[in-house]
Amino acid sequence: MTMTRKIPFIFLIGLLALTGLSACSSGAHLNMMPMEEMSPEVLASPMIVQSSYRFAAANPDIMKDIPCYCGCDSLGHTSNYDCYVSSVNADGSITFEEHGLNCLTCVNITQDVMKILREGKSPGEARDYVNATYGKYSTTQTP
Repeated sequence: MTMTRKIPFIFLIGLLALTGLSACSSGAHLNMMPMEEMSPEVLASPMIVQSSYRFAAANPDIMKDIPCYCGCDSLGHTSNYDCYVSSVNADGSITFEEHGLNCLTCVNITQDVMKILREGKSPGEARDYVNATYGKYSTTQTP
């Protein structure tokens, strides 16, 4: 490669790196439950699953309005939130639902919601996206 080719290539790499960094740093901050409040099962799971649990547990007001399309309504789930949280105890501690540990659909829905919110869009827009995207492939009984 000649010097005239290297400079534009290096410039392009630098530009892509800066664009990627700015994309990562822009957007809304998401409320996440601290890692130390997660169950041992969640802590032993892949990071994408951990982040889904942390987000769902910290944002019940959002996640209780997000439907799930994995068929978990047969388990009594009424929203994507139920895939992660079984109950909130009187002292505020959470009993985690294990379903989300093994369900890629649940995790993908939560990750999509997180991405949409980071983009500065509303929870309603996230719900609309979930319905439009996942509703093509399955039905849901969650409201």
